[in-house]
Amino acid sequence: MLRGSSATLRILAHGTRHVSPQFSTSAFAASTQPNAALNLDPSLKALLQDIDISLTSHKHITGRGPPRELETVVIEDLEGAEDVEDSVEDHSERSDHRKSPAARFGSKKIGAVVMPTELQKSITALIDASDKIQLHSDATRLFFDESEGWDHAYDVKYRSRKQGARHSDRDGTAFASVVLPAHYSAICAVLHQVQHRLGPQWNIQRVIDWGAGTGSGLWASMNTFQKPNSASEEPRLSTSNIFMYLGIDKREGLVAIGKRLLRDTDLGALSATWQKSFREDDIIKRTEGHDALALSAFMLSTLQTPLARKKFVKELWESGAHTIVLIDHKTKAGFQNIAEAREYLLEMGRKELNDPETADWPVRGAHVVAPCPHDGTCPLYSGKSVSLVCGFSQRLQRPPFVRLTKHAREGHEDIEYSYVAIQRGPRPSTVGEGSSTQMGSVGRVGAVGREEAERIRLKEERVTKELVLDADHIEAKHEVEATDRTTADIVPAEDSEEVEAALRHEAFHWPRLVFPPLKKSGHIIIDACTPEGKIMRLTIPKSQGKQPFYDARKSSWGDIFPHPPKNRPQERFQPPRTKGEGGSRGEDIGKRTRGRDHPKGEKSYSNIGEALKERKKASRRDRAVQKEAFALLTER
Repeated sequence: MLRGSSATLRILAHGTRHVSPQFSTSAFAASTQPNAALNLDPSLKALLQDIDISLTSHKHITGRGPPRELETVVIEDLEGAEDVEDSVEDHSERSDHRKSPAARFGSKKIGAVVMPTELQKSITALIDASDKIQLHSDATRLFFDESEGWDHAYDVKYRSRKQGARHSDRDGTAFASVVLPAHYSAICAVLHQVQHRLGPQWNIQRVIDWGAGTGSGLWASMNTFQKPNSASEEPRLSTSNIFMYLGIDKREGLVAIGKRLLRDTDLGALSATWQKSFREDDIIKRTEGHDALALSAFMLSTLQTPLARKKFVKELWESGAHTIVLIDHKTKAGFQNIAEAREYLLEMGRKELNDPETADWPVRGAHVVAPCPHDGTCPLYSGKSVSLVCGFSQRLQRPPFVRLTKHAREGHEDIEYSYVAIQRGPRPSTVGEGSSTQMGSVGRVGAVGREEAERIRLKEERVTKELVLDADHIEAKHEVEATDRTTADIVPAEDSEEVEAALRHEAFHWPRLVFPPLKKSGHIIIDACTPEGKIMRLTIPKSQGKQPFYDARKSSWGDIFPHPPKNRPQERFQPPRTKGEGGSRGEDIGKRTRGRDHPKGEKSYSNIGEALKERKKASRRDRAVQKEAFALLTER
């Protein structure tokens, strides 16, 4: 009964709230209305009047929820908004400075690559002049595999010249809209890494690009090496520091598309030419090759025979450029091509050092700038087969034309690649060369280390103050001064430029993470390529210190790690060098060892099940033997 009454009151209250303002419970006021008058109980009238008063006097506060994504938000207090932005930037800067300067140097990367506006406009104009349906069909035919998805390898063979001439323009447009952005991002990442390692003195002004294609190497090098006064602006070809570019490629269709992309672009002082082969008069003198770069991106995989690849690499070496950069796909075949080219280039550098005729040359020999911390044999390459691949990944923010051509929803894509950067001259030597456990101590303390040092100082200060209060321990004042000097030594005031120069020199001997680290609660496991030329497992526990542990926890795949491990590192993989020689297979690289996950003597359900089956079989055999023995006894 009470529930029915309350429901009736709610209905009446709702009706009184939404009728016209002239509504009244009196018969006189209701006579002018089209509805008949209501004869209500006086107590109910009083209740309804109270409800009217409470509803009309109540202020409705419509609280606005948080803004949705891509929704325009009007900010009334601009000063407050600026304060919020500044606080966010300060917070990100403080979180970055919690790492040590050495760890920041080793983990500095380019981030997600965004294609420059000039290149996006050129490719968009090229696509607008073509058939969109045909473009998607060509892109799917060339670069899409139903089992593996989109691929960036390009190896097209035409049955005749007429077919090649008919399809070259369409295939070049598909290449520029699908493959060029991915190749551009990978080349930018490699050049940025090499530039970071070599420093501002590495000033490139001339580029020779083997396998130029549609110009991914041209755009990447031009946007990487910008003039100092234009560093704050968006990179443009007209503000580049490069004045000479030579592209070498026999694929006329791709080269024609590359030239069309530069047609309406301001090149500034750049002189760009294309050839089908490298000529003898293009060789640069050794004394003038310090500002020249020999670049080849994703070209080795298109050469079918080892002899052709060897001849190709020799041509890069004889070009005279002091820096050679080779990039290929992160596949077993691509990594094997890079490893063979690396070995051949270093071998030619060693021959120069041992040749008495080259004693008067200004620059002799060669060393690896990146990614290897040594010039020895690659520990992942045995010379015949490859079981593990040394490669890296770079993210690209997809432009609109890439998403439309691929019919893709994601706004980004990742391209995986293997590379090697080699420079003429000997490798810079540091203290502790050839040992990953003997490195410098410059820039090893960040905000985490300073906080830890401050806590230690305050703790020791409290102890020494307690000792000073005692008359028998007056000499403890000298201990306070000694403690202050110790903490000052732990966190010295260092000049940023001098520290960066010292770190750049030391970084040639830091281990590089060739696999993602394993991050546990109490320790970090790092599988890295070390200066000894081995794949070693470095374990950084919490007990080693807060700063090394924090730096290891924030490390990622592809970084170089500055801190030596607390305990002796373990060799994880060594391929066989000679026939019949054994070597560890390396399935556990980047994973925990099976012995730690399943300790010796630990039982599992599979083992228990197998043991029970064996027992059943044994009992059946025993029963059969007993039956046979009993039958023989009864017959006797």
